[in-house]
Order: sequence, then C-alpha cells, then structure tokens
Amino acid sequence: MPEKDILKARADMLAKPNQAAFEKHAIKTVGFLLADEIYAIELRFVREVLPLGPLTFIPGIPEYIPGVINVRGEIISVIDLKRLFELSADEQPDNPYVLILSDPKMAFGILADQILGVREISTDDLHPSLPTFTGSRADYLKGIDEAGNIVLDGNRLLKDENLVINQNNY
Repeated sequence: MPEKDILKARADMLAKPNQAAFEKHAIKTVGFLLADEIYAIELRFVREVLPLGPLTFIPGIPEYIPGVINVRGEIISVIDLKRLFELSADEQPDNPYVLILSDPKMAFGILADQILGVREISTDDLHPSLPTFTGSRADYLKGIDEAGNIVLDGNRLLKDENLVINQNNY
C-alpha cells in the first residue's frame, strides 16, 4: 500500500468523531412519591422494595424514625423522609412502601407513598439544588432532573451517622 494511501486512511480514521465523547452517562433510579413530590434514588443503593408491614415503635429515637420492621429475620430501621425533610404529611397513603437501602456496612428502609418505577436519568441533565431546598433536604440531594424530579444521594444517606440507630446514640 502506498504511503499516501496509508496516510489518507489514518487521517480518515482520526477524523471520525469519537463515539465515547458523545455517549451520555446515565444512572438507573427508582422513582417514588413523597407528599406529592417525585423523588428518585439510584437503583444500586436499593436492595428491595416492599409493602410496609407491621412497624414496631422504639421509644427515645428521633421522630423521623417511626420504628423498625422485620424483613425475613433482619431488623431494619425505617426512616420517614417526609418528617426528616419537613414535608406536609397531612394525608397518609393507604398502602405505603418501604425501599430498603443498603451498602456493605449499612441497611435501613425509607418510607414511600407510592413507587413509580425504574428509569434512567442522564447525569448531564442533573442540576444542582434549588434555593428553596434547605436543611436536610439539601444535604441529601444529588440533583434535580429536567422533569423536576428530586434525585437523592443514596451514598450520603447510607453514610450519615444521624440516621443510624444504636444504643450509644439514644
């Protein structure tokens, strides 16, 4: 092959757009409803989703932790994000759900009024917090997508020592 043809082939190859540069990064999320607002959390942090069963109250713990549940012999604390985020909780859902979040060191449940399903969200479409998001809601925020859905940071939730129930804290 003549040198001119080799150089032409190499130039053509280098001139092609890099597909990796155009690929968008996306995260799979589980969407859920809390007090008429749509939230999502990355699927990799959600171990399972269950209808809320019997909840056992534990005295002396913060009000945003309504109790614990038994999931196949494992005692899991349940966090009510509506209370933690100070959202309107006037209407209680008839059939609430609990999303069990976990990583190698921690597991707990978060209450959800309704499960909306799994979908992908482009990380390029995530925007930082709104000025109206303050306090704990802003602390756990990963971003807000184009549709206005609030994407929570599962890693930050699971690493927060304020959400851990143990006898040294209470």
